[in-house]
This record gives sequence, structure tokens and C-alpha cells, in this order.
Amino acid sequence: MPDTIHLNERKPIWIALSEFYLDTELQDYHFRYIANKIIESPYSLEEVQQINKYEVFPVLQANLLSVAGEWAGFQEEWLIRSIMDSLKKRNAFRKLKIDKLWLIHKWMQEDYWIKLTDVYTELKSNPDFNPGSDEFSKE
Repeated sequence: MPDTIHLNERKPIWIALSEFYLDTELQDYHFRYIANKIIESPYSLEEVQQINKYEVFPVLQANLLSVAGEWAGFQEEWLIRSIMDSLKKRNAFRKLKIDKLWLIHKWMQEDYWIKLTDVYTELKSNPDFNPGSDEFSKE
């Protein structure tokens, strides 16, 4: 994890990845939105996967385990503040705890990452790609 967080670069990624933690099933337009945010960012898909694991997951994973989890979306100010607070408290023990919890719970996102990777790859090679349809978007 980098020593310095560039908030203006991270914030759109954190917000986009928070979709993975809502108590809803993501639709094609969600994956396109997330993939576009990654493409617009200075990060590779692999770097975003690490951002998810070490920055977003520790703050939001509990929502997927909740009986009455958040489904409408996380308040952005709360999300950013919570991730920043989590990062400030990070030490070797907490990182080890995240690694162990990730091993237990990563299955909850595996299908999403497969779908996101497919959409991301397609958008990188063809920006007019519209997942979920047989034709390309003219947007």
C-alpha cells in the first residue's frame, strides 16, 4: 500500500467500488460505471483490486454480512472519512487481520470481479461497448 494516498485519485475508485458492498445485485450498468471509473483513474485493474482489498473491504464488508444491510448507497462523506480513518489506524496486525478476513469473504465478490474484468477489458478495447446488449452503445 502506498505511503501517500492521493485523495482526488482514490475517491472516485472508493465510491465506485462501494457498489460491491451494497445489499443488492449489481446490474450491467453498475459494471460499466465501475469499469469507466477505473479507466479514468491512474490505476490499473490490479491496483484497483488491491485498493478494494486493503482500503474499501475493511470498511464495508460488514454490510454484506448484515441482515438489514445498506442497499441504497453509502453516503460519500461518511465513506471517505471511514476509509481514511481505517488507513490511519493501519499497522502490521490490522493488515494481517484484513488478509485473513479477505480469505474468508472474498468469495462474495468473485463473480463481480470476473464480470468487471470482462467489461473493463472490453471497454479498454472498444469504448462503445454496452454490456447486456447485442449492439454497441452510440453514447
